[in-house]
Amino acid sequence: MTPIVDAASWLLFVAGGFFCIVGGIGLVRMPDFYTRMHAASVTDTLGAGLMLLAMMTQAGFSLVTAKLVIVGLLIFFSSPAATHALAKAGMTRGIEPLLGPPERRPSKR
Repeated sequence: MTPIVDAASWLLFVAGGFFCIVGGIGLVRMPDFYTRMHAASVTDTLGAGLMLLAMMTQAGFSLVTAKLVIVGLLIFFSSPAATHALAKAGMTRGIEPLLGPPERRPSKR
C-alpha cells in the first residue's frame, strides 16, 4: 500500500469513528424519542459508510471490496427503513415529540 492510500483510509476511519461517537452522544443527550432516533440513525449510517469506504481503500479491487459494497448497500437501505418503522411504531403508540411548536405537534384523539 502506498502512504497516500494508507493516509486516506485512516482519515476515513477517524471520520467514521467520529460520526459513530457523535451518534452515541446524541443518543444519550437528546431529549425525546424522535430526536434520539434521528441522531442515532443518521450519524451511524454515515459513520458505518465511511468505515466501509476505508476498508475498501485498504482492500483495493478484490472480492473483499465487492463484499464490503454489498454490506454497505444493506446498511444504506435497511437503516432508514428500520428507523422509519421505529418512528411509525412510536407514533402509533402515542409517543409525542417534545420539541417543535405546539401547533405542529400531533394531537391526541
